[in-house]
Amino acid sequence: MWVALAMLVGVALGKGLPGTTAALRGMEFGNGSHVNVPIAVLIWLMIVPMMMKVDFGAIRDVGKRPRGLLVTLFVNWLVKPFSMALLAWLFFKHLFAAWIEPALADQYIAGAIILAAAPCTAMVFVWSYLTDGDPAYTLVQVSLNDLIMLVLFAPIVRLLVSGTSSLSVPFSVLLWSVALFIAIPLAAGGALRFALIRRRGAAWFEGVLLPQLAPVTLGALIVTVALIFSFQADNITGRLLHVLLIAIPLTLQVYFNSSLTYGLMRWLRVPFNIAAPGALIGASNFFELAVATAIALFGPGSGAALATVVGVLVEVPVMLSVCSVCNRTRGWFPEQSAVT
Repeated sequence: MWVALAMLVGVALGKGLPGTTAALRGMEFGNGSHVNVPIAVLIWLMIVPMMMKVDFGAIRDVGKRPRGLLVTLFVNWLVKPFSMALLAWLFFKHLFAAWIEPALADQYIAGAIILAAAPCTAMVFVWSYLTDGDPAYTLVQVSLNDLIMLVLFAPIVRLLVSGTSSLSVPFSVLLWSVALFIAIPLAAGGALRFALIRRRGAAWFEGVLLPQLAPVTLGALIVTVALIFSFQADNITGRLLHVLLIAIPLTLQVYFNSSLTYGLMRWLRVPFNIAAPGALIGASNFFELAVATAIALFGPGSGAALATVVGVLVEVPVMLSVCSVCNRTRGWFPEQSAVT
């Protein structure tokens, strides 16, 4: 509800206060960088508290229950970006060619690929909670994905965008996006976690501080969505048909990847409390990073940025439907197991 309201408010601000919106959009780290200062600050406010939850020490226990983790990593890094590139190329270049001009098709393909190449970090904890997932195992999956993203996000995006469109992706901009929106927040979150637990104890950190930071993260998310939709107001209202068309392959890839992950988990007899969040991790996206990267590469008013914003629009209702399917099929899986 709050995300939907933020979208509506953002569009209203963009259309009603174009001067203010243009001034906010023009606030960049240097001329031509496309890294918007307000959005960067808001994303930091979202990401750093999330990264403070990540316990990289838990990765030591991965070997005890590897199957669920291996399935998730397989889908996230060897299937999802490539299946999204194929779907985006098929829909935007061919099936929707009558409604989308080639230059915009390239932009939408790039946005879809950027979205798929960034596995979800934040909302995964919500999806895991809604399916009674194993929180410790979910934390391990997120932690390992974050580490892999540091290395693979930039080269995968460049490879697939260059291979499926006529766009050229500056590798230096991708590296800056990884540094600004993954590496630095990850390091800051880890350092703060270590220092605060050492000083005040794990009970205070987990039971007092993190709950106090939750409204900051949520508030930053809501304002970020509103700001992004204000920047995209003309695109959204002027291209409503395009918004609907973009949503089709994005929705299909969520259901494809979640079904593939869930099916592999069932085949390998992974317990439900690992299989369900694994399917959700394999389908959802780190849309904050995707939006920031699309804006950094192509600008806040670009088609690529619009495609990632449509990803925000699609993510919540589609992922809730996947949660519902998982909860209804709980009986397909063993409930718990010491080894998977």
